[in-house]
Amino acid sequence: MDRLNSDSRAPQGQQGQRGQLTGLKVVEFAHVVAGPLAGAMLADQGADVVHVEPPGSGDAARAMGPRRDGVPLWFKVAGRNKRSVTLDLHHEEGRRIAHDLIAWADVVIVTLRAGRLRAWGLDWEAVHAVNPKAILLQISGFGATSSRADAPGFGKMGEARSGVVHLTGFPDGPPVHTGFSHGDAVTGLMGAFAILAALHRRDTDPDFDGEWIDLALFEPLFRLVEWQVIAYDQLGAAPERAGNQLAVAPAAVINTYRSGDGDWLTVTSATTRSVLNVVRLLGLNEAEYATVEAQHAGRERLDHALRAWVAARPAEECLAAFERAEVVASRVFSAADIVADPVYAEREDIVTVDDPDLGPVRMQAALPHFRRNPGAVWRTGPALGADNGLVYGRWLGIDEERLTKLEGQGVI
Repeated sequence: MDRLNSDSRAPQGQQGQRGQLTGLKVVEFAHVVAGPLAGAMLADQGADVVHVEPPGSGDAARAMGPRRDGVPLWFKVAGRNKRSVTLDLHHEEGRRIAHDLIAWADVVIVTLRAGRLRAWGLDWEAVHAVNPKAILLQISGFGATSSRADAPGFGKMGEARSGVVHLTGFPDGPPVHTGFSHGDAVTGLMGAFAILAALHRRDTDPDFDGEWIDLALFEPLFRLVEWQVIAYDQLGAAPERAGNQLAVAPAAVINTYRSGDGDWLTVTSATTRSVLNVVRLLGLNEAEYATVEAQHAGRERLDHALRAWVAARPAEECLAAFERAEVVASRVFSAADIVADPVYAEREDIVTVDDPDLGPVRMQAALPHFRRNPGAVWRTGPALGADNGLVYGRWLGIDEERLTKLEGQGVI
């Protein structure tokens, strides 16, 4: 096939590429989770995101996670809506092409260590020299200005440093990480937000001279636990694990409860009125829980009563009674519950996309929903280097002869 006349833009799904960010050009020299998730947030809303991978091996995420018939599943979501190109940055010619991509792009995303960034010309100074209007998102374990700027880092390290893991779990048990790449994911989300903030300034400030977003893996979760530093600063004690309660703002009712048929339910009531709804449902004396102080004093007693009530009934009966009593509760959802849930279907939060290896696959929709100009999932994660011809040939203007030579040299 003539690579210069092939266009891998043709959607695998029905809707095609669209969204709020159509026309935005992004290149990411980033692998696995945090940086690519920032790019994925932009790609879901229509941005052209070029994912640069080493020839042969590709992004490590391609080999991670569950498989079906030998086909890895995670990258089908993580790489969706993106262009995959291969480029060996160990080659001088590869680094020149990387600079061509930077000159083409509005946004550059990098997750390499500081020393490697400098060696390959992907640090802020080099990016700014190549493209003075570029926005650079640099994600690292400890941030570019710290004494550990060149130290390796992963999302779980970021979770541990953020204070979140210290607060997660029960008081008599160990600190607990979540069962997914929580720190990486939140870093990607904050990275996407930061890019949009910089784009707003670029589009409103005539003197815009590029922007360098320097984001450490521990910082997003650290920012989200709003009260931990001020509580320590003013009270002199660090908040501690409190199970399913909030460490510094415990509610009268908040816990998980196992039903008589073995399902887990979450019940939460934090206001005086909502707690009294629980009290009435359980047939307890309302006068004993009439005030906030009384509710908090009786929190343990109320928890035991609710646990026994739920354990004596099947989950559906509990949930129906909670709804009638205006008690906020939910089954603790697994993936099986999610795909069967009518609210997810009504919200159109799960879409089906055709994949060349697996056929129709279900995955998260482009979120959040923009009702007037929504994003779309138009392709699953592409094959390694699937877009070399489109990106290098059509977008960067490299001719067929040079492309063939670059392939022969192992540069792409």
